[in-house]
Amino acid sequence: MADHDVAIIGGGIHGVGVAQAASIRGYKTILIEQYDELAQGTSSRSSKLIHGGLRYLEQFNFSLVRECLLERSYLLENAPHLVKLKPVYIPVYKDSKRSPWMIRAGLSMYALLGNLASDARFKKIPKSKWCDLHNLNVNNLQAVYQYYEAQTDDRLLTQAVMSSAQAYGAELMLNTKVSAIQLQDNYSTITCRTAGQQDKIITSTTIINAAGPWVAKVLDQVQPKQKTLDIDLVQGAHIVLPLRLGEVIFYLESPDDKRPVFVMPWYGDTMIGTTESLFTKDPGDTTPLDKEVEYLQRAFSHHFPTYNKQQSVIKHQFSGLRVLPSGSDAANQRSRETIYLRDRKTKPRLLSIFGGKLTSYRATSEQVMCYLQESLPEPQPHTETKYLKLK
Repeated sequence: MADHDVAIIGGGIHGVGVAQAASIRGYKTILIEQYDELAQGTSSRSSKLIHGGLRYLEQFNFSLVRECLLERSYLLENAPHLVKLKPVYIPVYKDSKRSPWMIRAGLSMYALLGNLASDARFKKIPKSKWCDLHNLNVNNLQAVYQYYEAQTDDRLLTQAVMSSAQAYGAELMLNTKVSAIQLQDNYSTITCRTAGQQDKIITSTTIINAAGPWVAKVLDQVQPKQKTLDIDLVQGAHIVLPLRLGEVIFYLESPDDKRPVFVMPWYGDTMIGTTESLFTKDPGDTTPLDKEVEYLQRAFSHHFPTYNKQQSVIKHQFSGLRVLPSGSDAANQRSRETIYLRDRKTKPRLLSIFGGKLTSYRATSEQVMCYLQESLPEPQPHTETKYLKLK
């Protein structure tokens, strides 16, 4: 008999989400994280937005947008100290990729999918108010729209979800690296080592590979050998400038290639991101490239030309990795759907999460539990995670 019902590899937002969803059902749950703190990878290096994905409407991915907007509403209710609505401004210029009517149509659909109250949907900012937009470049500006998204500290959110899981009995092993996984009929074994200690064997009925950018590396350690997916790791870089533009977010277009760039408040400073560069090194070695930093600087300077160089000195920079399906399309055109890869369709022993979004981590975790349902005993009566308050 296994020591655990659910063993999770990876202490990012999806790993802790699964830990919460499993432990609240009464399952014996353990989470294994290679670093000495949670959220050391992408879950502390994101754009910090809890959002529906306005631009996914162009890919007709209405179900993903609807899901994310619903998940956003749960987080605003259950973690108001961690997730806060902020006004977002979209300036539309003569040479913008999208015309004012396209932006208006997109925002109308966005509000409809989110079932938002009329005062929380969107509005057009009159020209007389453009001077209040923190020195935004108004040359050739045709229109400015305002709507709302939510912002969070992704690291603190990850820690709060894990604390919730631990309150329901989940175990946490930090600074522990997995070296081998052996799948067996009744239970499986994970061989791992904590710094300075001998190998330890953990047994579990099911194993969740929630390792984010390391997902394929974890699969390589599994016996018998498992199929995998063709994926690309795509790096997103951010820079932080020591200036303040108020508690508002700007949704801009890069002057280089018309990609979306966000400018947003971050602990009294201003954060700008993100980029999309193919990454082929070890996931632990991600760092912003010079060309990425320059790209973000140009985007900021183009839209806020009055800020001098001293105000635009970079205070901090960081990068994270997205897991996307391989392909020849630009990264921002590829599917953002989460893929769940199981070792077998019935009674899976191993499930690997490919992709996923910060906003919809809870929905992803619930989907994982649905896939594992027939592999696990009957759950205990429990509160649904969508009603669970985070502290």
